[in-house]
Amino acid sequence: MRTKKVFGTMVVVTTLALSLIGCGSASSSASDVTEIEFFSQKKEMQTTLNEIIKDFEALHPEIKVKFTNVPDPGVVLKTRIASGDAPDVINVFPQNADFQEWAKAGMFEDLTDESYLSNLTVGAAESYAIEDKVYSVPLTSNAWGFFYNKTAFEELGLVVPRTWSEFETLVKTIQGTDKAPFAASLTTADAWTLNGYHQLAWATVTGGFSQANDALVRSGKDGISLANEDMKQVIERLDLLRGTAQKNANGATYNDAVAAFASGNALIFPNGTWALPAVQSQNPDFEIGMFPFPGINEGEEMTVGAADLALSISANSKEKEAAQTFVEYMTSKDAMQKYYDVDGSPTSVTAVDTDGKFEEMAGVTDLVFTEKQIIWLQKEWTSEETFHHLTVDYVNNADQQQLVDKLNAFFNTMK
Repeated sequence: MRTKKVFGTMVVVTTLALSLIGCGSASSSASDVTEIEFFSQKKEMQTTLNEIIKDFEALHPEIKVKFTNVPDPGVVLKTRIASGDAPDVINVFPQNADFQEWAKAGMFEDLTDESYLSNLTVGAAESYAIEDKVYSVPLTSNAWGFFYNKTAFEELGLVVPRTWSEFETLVKTIQGTDKAPFAASLTTADAWTLNGYHQLAWATVTGGFSQANDALVRSGKDGISLANEDMKQVIERLDLLRGTAQKNANGATYNDAVAAFASGNALIFPNGTWALPAVQSQNPDFEIGMFPFPGINEGEEMTVGAADLALSISANSKEKEAAQTFVEYMTSKDAMQKYYDVDGSPTSVTAVDTDGKFEEMAGVTDLVFTEKQIIWLQKEWTSEETFHHLTVDYVNNADQQQLVDKLNAFFNTMK
């Protein structure tokens, strides 16, 4: 009996010991997991980014990525950075003034010597350097233009415009059908959707990025006037949007505009390459094409764009090593092939296979990284939201003097 009792006691002790070891092991494993926060401004790519994060976590079980994707991300990010609560890895647009200010203020980690920059097209990261230091990893470039219903164009005998006058004729021709020329959101909340339209109006009229900013930012106080020829021509281009969008466009959201185009009710959708997934998700029954903003003369067409999915690391991150591991993974083919295959925006990651893909956007994306693509004009501005708003305000009210006054009030603060 003694032997049996001792044996029984040993079994209990051994079992308890193994149980404690197991608990200790689980606790240790949990403590070895590092969590980082990835803040994204790409709401339309949320599903794909979630998949990429899961792939990353499978390869790196020691790192957990908290994915943050919120409404009004630009506003939220400004608030968080101002309050000292910057996420570890941040999708920031390096062409914007706020990024440049934050970088100069030491808010981001210096990535200049990181080896994973060699995974990008030569000069891609350096083109957004601040005082010769790289603070952002630009993985894709957006580009702005006009999506169009290629099937309807062929059925109606319409052709892609090569000059501004051809574009005006095209819009008038569509107005003679039962379709609306444009699918648009003419609301303050989604005014950003026409940012490219207004900027390209200035760029094609004046001759490019520098010339447009000469007229807007470097023209002297109150230098924008209705008497200026460039202002007159820009107004003509903005006027093309007046009364030519789908019904109730002045109350339509971005999603409403996508739906108007995808349903075939409107034949042209002014927007950027980022909008393609949203359109395709509605399974349109027509072939999609894309063309750039026409110039005055043939061959003067342009697109505007800049780094879109671009990642920075907070200088105040407590988990910089894990953040660096995540950013390095995002420069890999495994990550960006999955992203590109959905988004289709030109990517700087050289290993990504792009041959024969996203031909529907080739009319615009073929101009990316050439002299026909300008960087967003706000690269030399201190802000941009007001510019978005005054654009849709004019399209809605046609008050030319008010437009000029608002432009001067906006740009005078930068002069």
